[in-house]
Amino acid sequence: MAKAERRTVDLSAYPDLVVIYLGQRVSSLKGLRTLFKLGPAINRAIAAKPDGLLLHEQIVWGLFPPHVGMRQYWRDFDSLERWARSLPHQGWWKQFLRDTGGTGFWHEAYFMRGGMEAIYDSIENPRGFAAFAPLERARGPLFSARTRAGVEGEPTVPDPLPEEELYRS
Repeated sequence: MAKAERRTVDLSAYPDLVVIYLGQRVSSLKGLRTLFKLGPAINRAIAAKPDGLLLHEQIVWGLFPPHVGMRQYWRDFDSLERWARSLPHQGWWKQFLRDTGGTGFWHEAYFMRGGMEAIYDSIENPRGFAAFAPLERARGPLFSARTRAGVEGEPTVPDPLPEEELYRS
């Protein structure tokens, strides 16, 4: 019988670490095409080693219907936000917000300095925080991850699709 070899990590070099889980769930047949098109594009973007991305891992939550995602570790929120608001991510996000492509998307972010934030876009079955906490419309100060998380300062890159443009008739 062997005793467990317990280890831990020294995260002191990462005081602003952000861990983010992202998921995309197929909600119609069209969503399969969306998922298969986006997967290779995400892999190419990650292979380019975005500044601040420390680790990217693929995750499968379910196959029927397909629900896949990733866990990412970022050096800090500014790096994550800069990447999310630049190409190619900016293009994916704008397209999704205008047409979900038969999928739903969610993310949850956890901050080393404290705090958490999440978004659930067209997710029918509650996941994560949404399974136990009241849902609110992501409008006004709740529209942006920066303000939901209480991260101070202004974004270094503008929002790819401002709230006013998204909800304009």
